[in-house]
Amino acid sequence: MERARTAIVVGGGIAGPVAAVALRKAGIETTVYESYPGTAEGVGGALMLAPNGLAALDAIGIGEQVAAAGLPTPRMVMETGSGRRLGVFDDLPELPTSRTFSRSDLYAALGRAAREAGATILHGKRLVAYDDRGDRVVATFADGSTAEADVLVGADGIHSTVRTLLDPAAPAPRYVGLLGFGGWVSPEGLTPTGGAMHLAFGKRAFFGYFVDRERAGWFANLSRPTPLTAAEARAIPEQEWLRRLRALFAGEKLPAFAMLDRVRPGELVNVGGMHDMPPVPVWHRGRVVLTGDAAHATTPSSGQGASLAVESAIELARCLRDLPVGEAFAAYERRRRPRVERIIARSARVNNDKAAGPVARIVRDLTFPIAMRTFYNPEKMFGWVHRYTVDWQLTARAAG
Repeated sequence: MERARTAIVVGGGIAGPVAAVALRKAGIETTVYESYPGTAEGVGGALMLAPNGLAALDAIGIGEQVAAAGLPTPRMVMETGSGRRLGVFDDLPELPTSRTFSRSDLYAALGRAAREAGATILHGKRLVAYDDRGDRVVATFADGSTAEADVLVGADGIHSTVRTLLDPAAPAPRYVGLLGFGGWVSPEGLTPTGGAMHLAFGKRAFFGYFVDRERAGWFANLSRPTPLTAAEARAIPEQEWLRRLRALFAGEKLPAFAMLDRVRPGELVNVGGMHDMPPVPVWHRGRVVLTGDAAHATTPSSGQGASLAVESAIELARCLRDLPVGEAFAAYERRRRPRVERIIARSARVNNDKAAGPVARIVRDLTFPIAMRTFYNPEKMFGWVHRYTVDWQLTARAAG
């Protein structure tokens, strides 16, 4: 196959707009097709871009403008529900400062960057089929419209339609034993966390919180052995979930009650069961390829979901810039798969800590501070994750 000159990107969340910016920078004409009828303004809770994700955005020239939409978060504080500090993790030196975003603010910033780069973004375009014709690929949408290009990029998230069409035998998302809730509330009267994200292992649930002068964000993870879909979780009234959350955090020395009491009607973020992706056997076939969560979704416990999506989207564009389509896809997968699967596996271990029973919780709370004092080496623990770079200036080489 020759090198790609045009691209269809399915999905307008994180990986899609980043891929669009990078593809345009590579000289590839790009249109993003998003299934939702409008933008994500006001939708969703908090997420973080780690130093490696921000550095990847810097590589394609949009790091500064995207970072401006988030709040600096250079420190994570691990603690128990009783307020006992287990450990502190600071950003590594000489790296971009981690940022916490409202999901809708991040989507908006990336969408603006894609449009400014010359990409087109169309809403209300739900993919239902594609036809790989060898010399091009034709996408069909639910409204009956079609589009064709040299390549089709599936950046449509953990419940990817493209992944299922590419490989009907692809694994389904894997439930990790936790339910997820969160939101943004007024910071008035709350103690600022000084740029730190606090992560608390409560007796009955996990609570994260961040308080800035502008806003306060929180999230909670509840252990549940059987899955609950987002639709099933949202069928339970919001006030009932807030009542259950208050009961779970009763007696804890956390700002959970103060934050939960500030949740206004309609503002509880309720994602239901949390999932990651087991290894996806097929990342590409013919002129179609997966990127972001469609290929390698991890849970929020990793702190890396958005950053990995950014890295992969840019790496894919770099390979398509320098190599014929088939060779580009193979080189992209070879470079990305080992890293993302290692991080997904590490995230699974963190999920287990969040769902720990009484005995495991006591052991964790006793051994964590000792390990921090004795064995903790920030470079060894986080260097391979946060110092990773996508070298846009380097010419991509074929796998093997």
